[in-house]
Amino acid sequence: MLKEIPKKTVSHVVTRPGRLHGDPDVEIPVAIDLATVPGIPKRDEDVSFYSRVYPVESQNIEKAADRDWVWTVYTAEVLKYRERHDEINQPLVDASLLTGDIQPTGTPEAGKDMTAVIRLKARELGFGEVGFTKFDHKYAYMSKKRWVKYEHTICLALEQDYYQTQTIPSIEAEFAHFGTYEIEGALALDLADYIRSLGYHAQVHSPNDNSGVYIPMFVAAGLGQLGANGQLLSPHFGSRARLAMITTDAPITYDEPVDYGLHNFCQIARFA
Repeated sequence: MLKEIPKKTVSHVVTRPGRLHGDPDVEIPVAIDLATVPGIPKRDEDVSFYSRVYPVESQNIEKAADRDWVWTVYTAEVLKYRERHDEINQPLVDASLLTGDIQPTGTPEAGKDMTAVIRLKARELGFGEVGFTKFDHKYAYMSKKRWVKYEHTICLALEQDYYQTQTIPSIEAEFAHFGTYEIEGALALDLADYIRSLGYHAQVHSPNDNSGVYIPMFVAAGLGQLGANGQLLSPHFGSRARLAMITTDAPITYDEPVDYGLHNFCQIARFA
């Protein structure tokens, strides 16, 4: 005879858009023993201290030697693929760097909040998670602090193919990883063009040339929580997503951080 599993008491229910554009909303019940605080527990005074004393820097600079070294240990198959990926991806990175100076092409509609308009367009383009928050300069890389021009941040997550990802380690998994970056880099540029057509500036923060530590801003925008693995865990695809951002001067309403129960879940799993 099967032992009956006791039902958990629900602390709260989170409602999120479906995984794909057009899918119905989903409800996520969070058990009371997994509930903590919206976002992730942190001490703001500690974050401020470390951002002053030990400001963060891009791996492109701090780990430049490691990035050069890895090219020397690729197999012939992976090397050929990486070279092709860079041919496709580098123009997207270069284009993103210049987007902050591109002028709007349309005329803004006075007094209109653009949150829903931009979120809808991003979902139509294929982004699985879209959220809005303030750009937090405490998490900006030293080399990019003056590069960031606008304070409103659009956080964008693009899902990575599940079946290819499950083949790690393999060239198929590399296709999923690097291929998603190529798609996302192009889609972010398209979304920025759309925002300019609405009458506002849009600066693309490339997924391959980050302006800072993206995850805290994604957490602030309610798109997931920081997992014990150091990655953003989101409701629909866990850590299997690539992240990009756009900063803009378009009038938007910020989202709020959410408690999905992931922080306590990771703590329980970590020490079980």
